[in-house]
Amino acid sequence: MNVVALVGRLTADPQMRYTQSGVAVTNFRIAVDRGYTNKQGEREADFIDVCCWNKLAESTANHLQKGRLVAVQGRLEIRSYEAQDGSKRQAAQIVASSVAFLDRPRQDTQIGDGLPFDDNDMPF
Repeated sequence: MNVVALVGRLTADPQMRYTQSGVAVTNFRIAVDRGYTNKQGEREADFIDVCCWNKLAESTANHLQKGRLVAVQGRLEIRSYEAQDGSKRQAAQIVASSVAFLDRPRQDTQIGDGLPFDDNDMPF
């Protein structure tokens, strides 16, 4: 079973593009606090890459921006690739099946009301 659920804040605005076949794909990174503090009493965070496809990609790109709090549910995917120097590397990312907007947008934007969105149930 490959199921992941995370809550974190976007570290930058989402980046959307379209594949050659016209499918929307959006990538963003979230900072997820660890459940404990370090020796200095500070919370540490993990920075996790997230990928969305289709309508979910379009809604996250259009309605989220840096700093927004989201809940992401999906699956963990590990990609292998060859770097420019010829070394083999791996990268992990979450392929999202749903993204819930957990906070309200800044007053200078007009975004939804924090309801969860997924590919099968788009409110607009």
